[in-house]
Amino acid sequence: MTAPLKNSDPVTVDVALGDRAYDIVIGRGVLQSLGARVAALRPGARAAIVTDEYVATHWLRKTEASLLDAGIATSRIIVDEGEISKSYEGLEYVCEELITAKIERNDLVIALGGGVVGDLAGFAAAILRRGVDFVQVPTSLLAQVDSSVGGKTGINSPQGKNLLGAFHQPVLVIADTSVLDTLSPRQFRAGYAEVAKYGALGDEAFFAWLEANHADIFSGGAAREHAIATSCRAKAAIVSRDERETGERALLNLGHTFGHALEAATGFSDRLFHGEGVSVGMVLAAEFSAKLGMISEQDAARIERHLASVGLPTHLQDIAGFAQEGLADADSLMALMAQDKKVKRGKLTFILLEAVGRAVIANDVEPSLVRDFLEAKLAKA
Repeated sequence: MTAPLKNSDPVTVDVALGDRAYDIVIGRGVLQSLGARVAALRPGARAAIVTDEYVATHWLRKTEASLLDAGIATSRIIVDEGEISKSYEGLEYVCEELITAKIERNDLVIALGGGVVGDLAGFAAAILRRGVDFVQVPTSLLAQVDSSVGGKTGINSPQGKNLLGAFHQPVLVIADTSVLDTLSPRQFRAGYAEVAKYGALGDEAFFAWLEANHADIFSGGAAREHAIATSCRAKAAIVSRDERETGERALLNLGHTFGHALEAATGFSDRLFHGEGVSVGMVLAAEFSAKLGMISEQDAARIERHLASVGLPTHLQDIAGFAQEGLADADSLMALMAQDKKVKRGKLTFILLEAVGRAVIANDVEPSLVRDFLEAKLAKA
């Protein structure tokens, strides 16, 4: 573990992908450097900013000002807030607006927003004119530590989460930690689930540090930048070794096989934010690992205890209305998991745990064991 950063110290994390690389710039106030950095990367380029209604009210003008100060002509595309925009209709709208704005191959798409905007704008950039470069300016904690890094872009299908998309790496990520001050407590907590995930899957020392320092992260102290930088370094290291998720990168899906099914069951709505689904999914993965004898019950309880201590949902009964609305059915959840993008030849892939800080890929789990486990959990919901 490195020493926590000071609030005044921006940090740059390099993502190296063979002969390609890009920077993740992290720190308070780094948004103002966006224009200068873009001008240096793509001299003469124009930019289209994709954002949502909520983020636009807080950060669109500052983003445009930074670009205009650097002599970069801009246009704006504003979508509805939330997962509703990560759809066929949302993708069509963004693509048509980019074409109308005459964004060409030597121009840039800038994703200003959380994970939804980043995934949607990145996918639109990937398919516009067969590929236009884009910049991620993540405005949520979840996006800063996870979805803005690594090049996964896409939209949801009515049949499942992120079933349509492309690997399309950004050319730059600007993670201004001051923008997180405008998040609701619930949004920040949801993003924290992904921070805790990095400790749980591969860095027990970081997980222990989070247990001791999470209050400073939530209050906006120096620990916040340190947590974000550590998470980004962890993801960058894995992505550099396995860009297209043919092996090790699957470990980053800890909690997601269960979590994505829960998101689908709740209609990809604000009833369950993505990070909240990941939180419940991590606890389910830890408890299922304990049931299989892979991890101690004490370690599984440690993960649940930490997530609960910051106010995240950790059990099915924590999802509002889950049991009362007919969603609590093991067969339905199994069917949703069977549509997960990580399914290979009909077999589910689970990321399970051998200890806090040591995750493993399991693609030979007997489905009946998963179903029985879910049925027992649902009976308590």
